[in-house]
Amino acid sequence: MLNLKRLTIKDKEIITEVFTSVFTKEPWNDDWSNTNQLDMYINDLVGQGYSLTYGLFDDNELIGISLGYVKHWYSGTEYIINEFCIKTDRQRAGAGSFFIAEIEKAIKELGIKQIFLLTDSNVPAYNFYKKNGFSEEQTTRPMVKRF
Repeated sequence: MLNLKRLTIKDKEIITEVFTSVFTKEPWNDDWSNTNQLDMYINDLVGQGYSLTYGLFDDNELIGISLGYVKHWYSGTEYIINEFCIKTDRQRAGAGSFFIAEIEKAIKELGIKQIFLLTDSNVPAYNFYKKNGFSEEQTTRPMVKRF
């Protein structure tokens, strides 16, 4: 049975396992071999006072994570999702849509007004988010300055 649980930094080990099991494979192929960098990244996302992390469990097995934070903005409080995933072998079976719907219920109870995230348009996640009611911002553009 699928259920949503709020996670904390105490859950870092299982969060890291799910995170690396998904994002080191296709289509992302992220290189998280630098375990110190990985540890700091998970701490950044989960270990701050403004962090908001959810896990999707099937009985006692963590099968999905949503790593983000709360941002207080002029238009209302937002949940910014930095990382969202379902274990690869559990994808395309409705777990992700269930997870998003449960997160929406939970954050509404916290008074949060919207979810914001970034995703690449050339990965399956793009169509997943569109299917689940997310729309593209027409004026917001990600920008970067590399050194």
